[in-house]
Formats: sequence, structure tokens, C-alpha cells
Amino acid sequence: MIVFCGVPSEEPLRLAIEAAERHERPYLVLNQRESHHLGLRLTVTAQGLDGALWVGDTDYPLRSIRGMYSRMIESDLLPENQSTRTRAPDPMAVGRSRVFHEAFVQWLELADARVFNRPGAMGSNMSKPYQCQLIRRCGFGIPETLVTNEPADALDFHRTHRRVVFKSISAVRSIVREFNPRDRRALRRLRHLPTQFQAYVPGVNLRVHVVGERVFATEIATEATDYRYASRDGHAVHMTARELPSEVAARCLRLSGELDLPLCGIDLKRTPEGEYYCFEVNPSPAYSYYQEHTGQPIAEAIVDYLGGS
Repeated sequence: MIVFCGVPSEEPLRLAIEAAERHERPYLVLNQRESHHLGLRLTVTAQGLDGALWVGDTDYPLRSIRGMYSRMIESDLLPENQSTRTRAPDPMAVGRSRVFHEAFVQWLELADARVFNRPGAMGSNMSKPYQCQLIRRCGFGIPETLVTNEPADALDFHRTHRRVVFKSISAVRSIVREFNPRDRRALRRLRHLPTQFQAYVPGVNLRVHVVGERVFATEIATEATDYRYASRDGHAVHMTARELPSEVAARCLRLSGELDLPLCGIDLKRTPEGEYYCFEVNPSPAYSYYQEHTGQPIAEAIVDYLGGS
């Protein structure tokens, strides 16, 4: 059985659940918005970790679970656990939701099953500079990089490379922008927020999704610096499924293995000279955006992997 955990209407989870349904895979949905009614019992025996999940009045033995796809959010962010103008959440229910979340995360780390992805492995995304070092080990080029909160350093870096982009150094999502050295307001704010600057790399963006041993590459054609926000900047985006050169695909698989992330989204750029640079690896990719543009069967691959195919 495959367990899907999170908010089932969220697109990546919804597509995977629908794929399981189409392929008649046994599955269980743990709706995090109903986590007040979910339970988990973990026991340690001579044979290893055992226990059960229960949803309402029904128990599901943990040993029956072969794969898990979790896209849970922090329990405090669930609408059910937040106050509104007219309602305060039940503190007992909030506490129960928080305890289930914490226990489930522990189980994801320890479960004898295929997991997308184990929380410990996802930690590499908390530091972009750290992740860059792991990326380099797998043979990808990394743009010249500077992390600083010193405006003079940023200006020197720009004088050296002429075109520079910047973004957050943590897992917090940020919009990639081209650095404008005449933006004095941004330079003043830099003092309070160490930021990652990278030499601009010309070429074509590629998003690669690795699912187990399968590789799905999408080429993105756009004039935007950050294609995810192209419409906000008045640019169009066109996506096309592509086959990577076998050697580059092998590097992606190696990177997935090095990070212990069997499901990941890898951001690449192919230069006009045919070199491949890697910017970062997303451990919880919203693959649905790319699947819906290209028709690549990523959700099917997720279900196949978690089901043991």
C-alpha cells in the first residue's frame, strides 16, 4: 500500500493520488487537514519497527505500507489550527495535530519503506552553499558564487562579472533577480540579510525531475530571469520535454543518490557551448507544473516507484 500524506487537493499530491487510482494501486490518503482524527502507534520489537496508522476507527498495520509520499506542511499553518475573527481553534485538537505531525515525521525517517523524501536528507536544502558543494562532487559546473551581507563585496563581485543574479541562501523560496548595482535601497537592506550572488550564466534553463531511476527533463524557453515568475514580469514561458545526453542524465541520477533524494527537482542551465551548470536541487518539487505543460508521466513514475515497480 502507498500512503499519501498532506493536503490532497494540492496539485502534486492530487496528481499522484489520481495516478494510483488509474493504475489500481492500493493506497491510503492521510488528509492533514483532518489530522485531529489521525493516529500513529510505533513499537520497537526484536524484528524491528512496527505499529499502526489509524484513520478514524480503522487501523492500518505499518508493515503493509510499501511507499510514502509526504507533502505535509507545518501543523501550525493548517487553517484548522489558526484563529479567525470569529473562532479560536480547540487547543486539544491543535495539540493532537502537532503530536501526529511530529510522530509522522519521525516515522518517515525510520520507516522500512520507500519514502519521498526522508526529512534528514531534505536538510541539505537548508543551505544553498552547502548544497552547491555536493552538486560539484557530481560533476556539474557551479557559477562563481559569493555569499555576503557587505555591499562593497557585492559591488566588487558585479564589477568582476558584469552580470550577476541573487537569491536567498536558505530553503525559503525567493525570486531570482539580476543585481542592479545602482539600487541603493537594496544595498542598504543587504546589511540585514546575507544573500547569495552568482555570476550570470547565459543559456537555456532545464528542470530535471528524478524519480527513482527515471529522469524527466523539461526545457524552458523564456526571457525572464526567474521563469517561475515570468508572467509577473510580462514574459511568456514555453516548456518542452527533452532527452538529456546520457552522461548528463547519469550525473542527475548520481546527484539524486548523493543527496539521498529519490524524488528531486534539479535546476540546470545549458550554455551555448553545451556545458551544463547546476544551481540547486529541490527536495520537494512541484512537478505538477511541468507535467501539465509537457505531458510527462511524472506522477505515474512516482506511483510506480513507491509501489515497488
